[in-house]
Amino acid sequence: MNQTKTVALLALLSGLLISVSYFLIGGWTGAITGVVLAAVTNLGSWYYSDRIALAAYGAQAVSYNQAPELYQMVQKLSDRAGLPMPAVYIVPTQSANAFATGRDPEHAAVAVTEGLLNILPPDEVEGVLAHELSHVANRDTLTQAVTATIAGAISFLAQMVSYGMWFSGGSRDNDNGPNPLGMLLTVMFAPLAATIIQMGISRTREFSADAGAAQLTGNPRALANALQRLSNSAKRLPIDGNPAFEPLLIMNGFSGQFLGNLFSTHPSTEARIENLMRLEQELGSQSRPFVS
Repeated sequence: MNQTKTVALLALLSGLLISVSYFLIGGWTGAITGVVLAAVTNLGSWYYSDRIALAAYGAQAVSYNQAPELYQMVQKLSDRAGLPMPAVYIVPTQSANAFATGRDPEHAAVAVTEGLLNILPPDEVEGVLAHELSHVANRDTLTQAVTATIAGAISFLAQMVSYGMWFSGGSRDNDNGPNPLGMLLTVMFAPLAATIIQMGISRTREFSADAGAAQLTGNPRALANALQRLSNSAKRLPIDGNPAFEPLLIMNGFSGQFLGNLFSTHPSTEARIENLMRLEQELGSQSRPFVS
């Protein structure tokens, strides 16, 4: 179900890009321009997304000798999931968070913060790592790079056209050109719609990764406990980094209702915990009590 929803949202986002190009630039020339722009930027994000994300948070690669417990845990979970061993990184901050990146499982990296390692017990660290490896297995890191790029292309086109409208006074030279009112509405609402769709894709993939982690560890409650601790910690000490990469993080620390959830990159912590508790009943797993 989540996979189908993701494909549908990606198709909707791609259709929005083509439509925006069609209306803003004009005709099929505009649509083709949008497709070419998306293709070029997607190629760049596909190849360089891991390096950009790791640099954005100042992540530092660690070897087995530098972090043996963490390294062994990642190795064990990767073997269990049938994945190549990813590169392991630690982010030097007391903010508690984690993320995975890379264009495919063969070029993946998993990063955790020092703060996360300080506040979580080993079984909860394992749950977080299993969540990130589920992202790698599902190629969510590539999906997020693609959605961010398409949404960025839409915003770029809208911004360029808005500049053009400002300097030209919103006039059109012939009746075959774009309608000024249509252009104005597109410039105003297309980036907003793209952002909402992007956030929807991110939230869907988080639920899937939580479920994948529960299956991988057989201990959904450990991840539920970790999510609660991380949520509490993120509200006190949010991670410092580029907001564009927030969908990669396991926790954004923001909760709210209606519009808050609409623009959030992650589902509410409460919804994720509730889903994990349902999975625990299905798996029949026995673990220590939930930490509130």
